[in-house]
Amino acid sequence: MNRLFPRIAIVGRRRTPEVQVSVLQLAEFLKDQGLTVYLDAEAVSESQAGAYPRISREEMGNLVDLAVVIGGDGTLLGVARLLAGHNVPLIGVNQGRLGFMTDVPLHRMMSIIRDMLEGNYVSEERILLETSVVRNNQQVATGSAFNDVVFSRGALGAMIEFEIFIDGQFVYSQRSDGLIVTTPTGSTAYALAAGGPILHPTVPAIALVPICPQSMTNRPIAVGDRCEVEVVMLKGFDSRVHFDGQSHIDLQETDRIIIRRSERSLTLLHPTDYNYYDILREKLHWGEQLL
Repeated sequence: MNRLFPRIAIVGRRRTPEVQVSVLQLAEFLKDQGLTVYLDAEAVSESQAGAYPRISREEMGNLVDLAVVIGGDGTLLGVARLLAGHNVPLIGVNQGRLGFMTDVPLHRMMSIIRDMLEGNYVSEERILLETSVVRNNQQVATGSAFNDVVFSRGALGAMIEFEIFIDGQFVYSQRSDGLIVTTPTGSTAYALAAGGPILHPTVPAIALVPICPQSMTNRPIAVGDRCEVEVVMLKGFDSRVHFDGQSHIDLQETDRIIIRRSERSLTLLHPTDYNYYDILREKLHWGEQLL
């Protein structure tokens, strides 16, 4: 076997016994191929890991050549932000419910990964977003997102008000429950549920999707992925900005939130029969081809 990826980390969804079984099965398979295997310390306990070294997700970027994620898209999202920029590609094995990015079926995991380790795969680069929160002309917080940056109203449920600028040019003001700024990867996540467009992963764009806007004329808009998006909070007690639904920053009125495409990117590896439109049909239950 060609040693394209001699050191491999296996990442699993936390606190999920069936995923732990799959992680250990894959570890044994990769070990039999003569590869060095590391296990996700958050997914497998020390007693379960046995002779396999456990490492944190933060360490993986400096220690491995490839990461295999077993779980769902949520698990992959958390790992993706950590590995972006480290030149460590990801393979996603779907042991979740939906799985737009974890596209290797669990029941074919061994045979597909064997082929991929021999160089039979499709490589795809995905972008991330970097966000900075500026308060009183000082940067007070930052965050990164692989799927989306989401502005949400507070616990009291009142609408938030904000202004949007793109590359310094005023676009519109809005009252709504929130706003989703999404990458093409995230266009099939929360943004899709909010009525946003589906962006093919190769489209160099960022979409802005309102969440329940007061005015029905506020529609989703797609801009180039090199644009700078600035959101100025006007009113929004207890409002927040979320990153992939996994972390957040509390906002204050007059905060300026600046969103740009990250200089980091992430590589996903797919099986050779990967077809984005097949995944859309399957996951969104679109009609099958008639002819």
